Amino acid sequence: MDSITVLVTGAGAPGIAGTIYSLKNNPDNRSIRIVGVDMKEDVVGKYLCDAFFKIPAPSERGYLDTVIRICDNEGVDVILPQTTNELYPLSQGKEALEKAGIKLALSNADAIEKSNDKYELFKLCEKLGVPVPKYALVSDFESLMSFAGKLGFPNKPFVIKPPVASGMRGLRIVDDEKSLKEMFYDEKPNGAYCRSEQLRTTLGEKFPPLLVMEYLPGDEYSVDCFRGESKNVAIPRKRDLIRTGITFNGTLEERKDIIEWSTKLAEEIGLEYCFGFQYKLDEKGVPKMLESNPRVQGTMVAATIGGANVIYASILLGLGERAPEFNIKWGARIMRYWGGIGSLDDKRIADILV
Repeated sequence: MDSITVLVTGAGAPGIAGTIYSLKNNPDNRSIRIVGVDMKEDVVGKYLCDAFFKIPAPSERGYLDTVIRICDNEGVDVILPQTTNELYPLSQGKEALEKAGIKLALSNADAIEKSNDKYELFKLCEKLGVPVPKYALVSDFESLMSFAGKLGFPNKPFVIKPPVASGMRGLRIVDDEKSLKEMFYDEKPNGAYCRSEQLRTTLGEKFPPLLVMEYLPGDEYSVDCFRGESKNVAIPRKRDLIRTGITFNGTLEERKDIIEWSTKLAEEIGLEYCFGFQYKLDEKGVPKMLESNPRVQGTMVAATIGGANVIYASILLGLGERAPEFNIKWGARIMRYWGGIGSLDDKRIADILV
């Protein structure tokens, strides 16, 4: 088999080591050279990738031209995006990339737009019979608190989040019953919890649209997906331990309801390559949709460990080659720990693996 050169964006993203692992440890034992790029200079991927380049922010002029120039100089075959803010610029530049002979392992712009807007995603879920939290879109504090009351506030907490945002950006759990003093002494700060009066001070009376949602108290699931050719695969993993929005411990779990809903949604939206969904259980144990990630997810390496290397499959799909067969090992687990690298004069000099 011919060797492949892959450009991976977001070389400073939390999941970069897992993405590299998935590409290097592919089931075909194929040689893959990885070129990492990031808008910051000193990121961990600089020392883990085979080559690294700093690039402009996706919002800056020259972003796409810089990416194309690096691909041309480095002989890149396929681009694999990892960060949300690069998805639109890359998808909109797909024609220019292909003209330069570069493939893009990314869904089309329409599918990305449908996925990233949680309000539109929820409406689509309702149409398809996929459970969602009770929700409303509001842009003033009076409407926000009125809907919160319908959700049972102040006896029950509620959640707010911008309809278009990634990770934990803009997420708040509003709970007037939670003791801030106990949080201060007993919990590590995470910024997610607040009281309604703090929220009012932060937002004011009028603000850009926000989603107000019911609080879901149960377990959370990420779903690592792949769609291409005749494959439409969804692999749920329970997020056993979450820190700063990242799965630290997770277990692949064959939940047929989540698998059915995720494959149905992927087909309806038109998602391709690797992507993901997130669900959380309500107080009755029903999984409800939280969001969609039309890109490599931060702990997608868990699917690789469990016999379904959806990241490598996406590279093959981009090249027009047949994806490998998946042999999912339900019950496979991933556990993160604090490792790291040592560097001197921009060179990697140590690996802290145990």
